Amino acid sequence: MAPMAVALILGWWLVAASRAQQLPRPSLSLHPSQGVSLGDNVTLRCHLPQLASRIQLCQDQRLTSCMDKYEMQDVADFYITTKREHAGTYRCQYQVQKPLKTSEKSDPVELVVTDLSFPPPGISLSPGGHVGTGTNITIRCWNKDYGATFLLHKDGCSAALQRQHPDEGGMATFTLFQVTPTDNGTYRCSYLIKGYFPLLSSPLGDNVTLEVTPTSAHPGAAVESHRNLVVAVAGGCAVAFVFIPLLIIFFLLTTRRCQRLRDKRHGAPPEGPRLCSSRRHAVTATV
Repeated sequence: MAPMAVALILGWWLVAASRAQQLPRPSLSLHPSQGVSLGDNVTLRCHLPQLASRIQLCQDQRLTSCMDKYEMQDVADFYITTKREHAGTYRCQYQVQKPLKTSEKSDPVELVVTDLSFPPPGISLSPGGHVGTGTNITIRCWNKDYGATFLLHKDGCSAALQRQHPDEGGMATFTLFQVTPTDNGTYRCSYLIKGYFPLLSSPLGDNVTLEVTPTSAHPGAAVESHRNLVVAVAGGCAVAFVFIPLLIIFFLLTTRRCQRLRDKRHGAPPEGPRLCSSRRHAVTATV
């Protein structure tokens, strides 16, 4: 038992020591983060927690074409003029010299590049018009020829709300459950183009507008609420009419008992027994 405990403690210590020696991870950001079309200039910025001797930016889909920078502090900027092959997922990492160590990779950042030569998708909203709070909304997007994955966008949001694969007819169905007024807004779709680079996208399609109004109370709800209130008040009054007399009787009995106890402590016989004793003496004298 003892050797096993020693081994567990030693293993835990080694893991903790290894973690303590690891370099803090960098973070990666994209500027601009959306609306990037072919030919646009973008910046991928690697944020460094310390001075780095080498910083490397790699695309997950093209690990053989990484970009490097040297002797940077705080941030390292990588500039790209976008082509189709630049659409993809990126991460960065860095090295220090003394001692020579390499950090873990940053969290991924997606560069979605729009190719305006592809047709935008169609879109529909059901039910349309004004809807009440709590309604389930269906948004359908379609393109039979090129759509591999459809993305649902809301104007004002930097990232896509949902992603869906299409059915055999090239249509993707998005559902917004139990909508509220916070879901009000303009929605559009785009699709990732099948057969090309993974994050090459179509342009945004036409828009649909969702308008959610707060649902008013049912006309009978107020009457029912008033009826329940009347029943509750009547029930409370009935309980009070029964309980209050009982409370008064209990109070009187308790007061009388306390009076008897006080009389007994002062040597005075209780009133009831004294009357009975007088009657007994009167009978004896007559006999």
